[in-house]
Amino acid sequence: MTTLAEEVVRTFGSPSLMIDLDRVDRNIARLQAACEAAGLANRPHIKTHKSPDLARRQREAGARGLTCQTLGEAEVMAEAGLTDILISYNLLGAEKLGRLTGLLRRTALTVSADHPAVVAGLAEAADAAGRDLDVVVECDTGRGRAGVATPGEAVALARRIAAAPSLRFAGLLLYPPDDGPAETQRFLDAAQEGLRGEGIAAGIVSTGGTPNLRHLGEIQGATEHRSGTSIFNDRMMMACGAATLDECALDVVTTVVSRATPTRGVLDAGSKTLTADPGGGLDGYGLIRECPQARIHKLAEEHGFLDLSGAAAGLEVGTVVRVVPNHVCVVVNMADRLVATRGGRIVGEIPVTARGRR
Repeated sequence: MTTLAEEVVRTFGSPSLMIDLDRVDRNIARLQAACEAAGLANRPHIKTHKSPDLARRQREAGARGLTCQTLGEAEVMAEAGLTDILISYNLLGAEKLGRLTGLLRRTALTVSADHPAVVAGLAEAADAAGRDLDVVVECDTGRGRAGVATPGEAVALARRIAAAPSLRFAGLLLYPPDDGPAETQRFLDAAQEGLRGEGIAAGIVSTGGTPNLRHLGEIQGATEHRSGTSIFNDRMMMACGAATLDECALDVVTTVVSRATPTRGVLDAGSKTLTADPGGGLDGYGLIRECPQARIHKLAEEHGFLDLSGAAAGLEVGTVVRVVPNHVCVVVNMADRLVATRGGRIVGEIPVTARGRR
């Protein structure tokens, strides 16, 4: 009897990315319910799926808006008729600011900034578009990534935004560290106090991260949450306790193409499919559903090297397997399409429309 994975390979080739729409729908509903229970608006991050079709499913389930990490993603979503878009990344340079002007002429946007030079460019783009632009200040509350480093800097930048004729200060953008919200709460409280002293209101306080769903509602004053990976989930989300294997909705369908020795094999999915992202110290580069004891211990571009020394059963040449990737967001960005399944049957394909769009 042919398995679903074998049918995918026969129809679409190996390797392919396969999604289970039943699981996708459950994941979308679970996120929406969690946000509603915490009294937060749901603004899912489309960087994971990069698909207007899936973004539309999220909006229809109750999401207030969408988050994009790149201007190109926002352009794709807007072209598909989706609105209320937040771009959570600094936009710099004449090329991107020109594109921002064009996009702003077509739809209202919210963008983030963490530096006066970014704010100056945003003001120029909004002036050229003849339309006000909402701006949130990105704050680093302990993760050590982008964002202003102190509440005082957040207040100063908010004041600069509010003073620009073509800009509106919309609020604060946070990505709390995974180890708890206490540090973020202290930063937020101090920033809010400073804003009140300036007579400035933060209408949006946006938190983010699928791992932070376990802390949803703990940060007082938050108004919305941005979660991307939760639509598909992956090994990283399993490792941090944010998902179970049954909640992983995307598999890389791949074939064993070589068995040189009893303990060594090769998949036709390498770093150009599975990604070389170690996933924060995970063992290997994916979990094989059919044989969890087998380790994908090394990758070349088109080779996934199998260590079968601990596997109870051998994976012979021609065997088709399903791999849960370490980091699904990177995997999706390397594919042109997702093979959609439901109820154990192939029901179509979904283009990854925004892949590679910067």
